Amino acid sequence: MTDEPTRPSRDTRAAERSDAEVTAHADRAPTPDEEKLAEAQELDPEVVEHEREMAERGARQKGEGRIP
Repeated sequence: MTDEPTRPSRDTRAAERSDAEVTAHADRAPTPDEEKLAEAQELDPEVVEHEREMAERGARQKGEGRIP
């Protein structure tokens, strides 16, 4: 490995530009079977309570990092 800076090729720059314009998204929608399986899952009560606590804590957040 060298410590000298390199210059990206035009192809690399074009690929980076193209990648930068793509928004994140799912590769596909869930199948009907996958949706049924997801809905059939039983939620862990401890996880549900923890999520609720974190949502309440976030709603009361003050200062840096607060989402208005």
